[in-house]
Amino acid sequence: NRRKKKGDSVLESPSIPNPFPELCCSPFASVLSANLLPKATSRKKQVIKVYSEDDTSRALEVPSDITARDVCQLLILKNHYVDDHSWTLFEQLTHTGLGRAIEDHELVMEVQSNWVMEEETKLYFRKNYAKYEFFKNPLSFFPDHMISFPSETNAALSHSGILQMFLSSSTYPEIHGYLHAKEQGKKSWKKLYFLLRRSGLYFSTKGTSKEPRHLQFFCEFSNSDMYISLTGKKISGAPTNYGFCFKPNKSGGTRDLKQLCADDEQSRTCWMTAIRLLKYGMQLYQNYMQPYQGRSGCSPLTITPMRSISENSLVAMDFSGHRSRIIENPTEALSVAVEEGLAWRRRGCLRLNSHGSPIAMSNMGMSIHRSQSWFHHKISREEAQRLILQHGLVDG
Repeated sequence: NRRKKKGDSVLESPSIPNPFPELCCSPFASVLSANLLPKATSRKKQVIKVYSEDDTSRALEVPSDITARDVCQLLILKNHYVDDHSWTLFEQLTHTGLGRAIEDHELVMEVQSNWVMEEETKLYFRKNYAKYEFFKNPLSFFPDHMISFPSETNAALSHSGILQMFLSSSTYPEIHGYLHAKEQGKKSWKKLYFLLRRSGLYFSTKGTSKEPRHLQFFCEFSNSDMYISLTGKKISGAPTNYGFCFKPNKSGGTRDLKQLCADDEQSRTCWMTAIRLLKYGMQLYQNYMQPYQGRSGCSPLTITPMRSISENSLVAMDFSGHRSRIIENPTEALSVAVEEGLAWRRRGCLRLNSHGSPIAMSNMGMSIHRSQSWFHHKISREEAQRLILQHGLVDG
C-alpha cells in the first residue's frame, strides 16, 4: 500500500512550469536549435594527392570543404617549412600545357569536380611570390598606356586610389590593348583590340573603336577559370610565348577554350591581374590580409586546427650551451625557425642507397665531408655530446 501511495503521489505531483513560455511559439526557436546547439554530424573526408617540385606526391585525407590555403598550411606543418605566406596550390593540365594558381579561398574539392577524365590534371604545392604583389605596388602592374579611368576621375592616382577603384563595386578602370586571339575551331590567330570592362571582355571589329556597335563580346568570367600557357607556342601554335586562356568550369574539352596571347610579359600580367580583380574583387584583398589579422579573427566556419594542443604549447628553445633556455625574443625565434627550415630542406635532399644508408645528391660533397677532421658519420647522441664537451665551448 505504501508503494502504491508513493506512486500516486508521484503521478499527482504538479508539473514544473515553463519559465520561458514565449520561446515555445517564437519564430527563433528553430534558429536556436539549428545554430546554437552543437552539431553531431561530422564533415566528410576525402583523399587528395599533391605533388612537389620534384614530382614526388603525398596523399592527404582532408575535409570536403577544405580551401587551398588550408591545404598549404597543412603541408607546411607536415614538411616543417617556414610559412612566408607565398606557398600556393597550383592546378596543372599536363596534356594541354596549361596551369593556374588556385586562389586561397577556393574549395579544393570543387576544383577537382571540374576535372575531366581525358585530361591528366595534378595539384602542385610550390611558392608564388607574386601572388599578391599588385597590392604592394599596383602602378608597376598597370602601365599608363593600358588603363583608362572614368572621365570624372583624376588621371593621376595614388597606389591606394587605383586599388580602391579596382575593388569598388560601382567603378572599374578600363583595360585596353592588342591581343592575339585564336579563332574558334581553327589553328589561325588574329590580332584584335580588346577592352576589359565590368560586364566582360570585348574586342573591337573596327580598329581601336570603342563604340558599342563595334564591340563584340568575347568572354565572361563567372563560369570559367583563367589559365596560363606553360608550354609557350609549342602546343597551341601561338605567335608568342605569353599565352593565357579561359576554360569553362564544365568543359567538354579543348574545343571550348578561349585562347589569347600577349606581345610581352608585362602586357599579359596586366590583363591577368585585372581579370583576377574583376572576378574576385574584395575577396582577393581579404586573402591578402588574412595572414596578418591573427588567429583571433577566425570564424567557427574555418577548418579545425591542424595542430594538437600539445604542439600549440611548444616554445622555441636554445640547446647550444650547457643549459637550455627559452628564446623569448621574437626576432631570434624567427631566425631559428628559418634555420630549422633550411636544415630540413638539406636533410630532404638526401636519398637512401641500396644498403639503406643516406647518401648525398653529389658524391663529391660527401667525399669532401669524409676528409674533414670534424666529420663523424654514424655516432650516437652520447658520443657526440662527449666529443663536444671534450673540446669545450669554442667556436668551430
